[in-house]
Amino acid sequence: MKIVFATNNQHKVREASEILGPGFELVTPAELGITEDIPETGNTFRANSQQKADFIYKHTGLSCFADDSGLEVEILGGAPGIETARYSGPARDSKANIEKLLREMSRREAEASLARSLGLSTPHATRKARFRTCVTLIIDGEHHFFDGIMEGRISREPYGKGGFGYDPVFIPEGYDVTAAQLPEEEKNAISHRGKAMRAMAEFLAKDSRSSRE
Repeated sequence: MKIVFATNNQHKVREASEILGPGFELVTPAELGITEDIPETGNTFRANSQQKADFIYKHTGLSCFADDSGLEVEILGGAPGIETARYSGPARDSKANIEKLLREMSRREAEASLARSLGLSTPHATRKARFRTCVTLIIDGEHHFFDGIMEGRISREPYGKGGFGYDPVFIPEGYDVTAAQLPEEEKNAISHRGKAMRAMAEFLAKDSRSSRE
């Protein structure tokens, strides 16, 4: 099945292709001549993913899907959230994003430690975090939504050279290594995006069977 993936991020395209398997041929907006930035001005992952999918469908009329994903860190009150890719600024610099994340977490931990030393009641400083994604699929003009979450924690420094984004500092629940240290296939099997996209693939397979009956 040929379907447009509303991204020009080749890391995401490769990851999605491996997750969805050979039954899907992914086409990017750039390959269709769409070069302008795809808008994402919503205040939730779902709103952003729907906005991006709507943009592609409006411009092409083709079946398409979009995802919006982000990192939520407990000690930061859920940040960076929808600003995950632009946490350190509009350049979407992964290294700078990670540096800011670790710096902000260290600052919050120091504040919590100081408060406790002064006898003040403060929540325990945790490094718990989660990746969250929402995928919006548009087929024949109808919207379908698929969600995925990967729980874990943030390491104190980056490890590994695989993956992308915050993978070098994200340790998935049940593991002692970061997502960047895991083989791609293993990471995809547990990832937030993998869960959402496999749910989408199952829906498409079921929808295809139903249309033939």
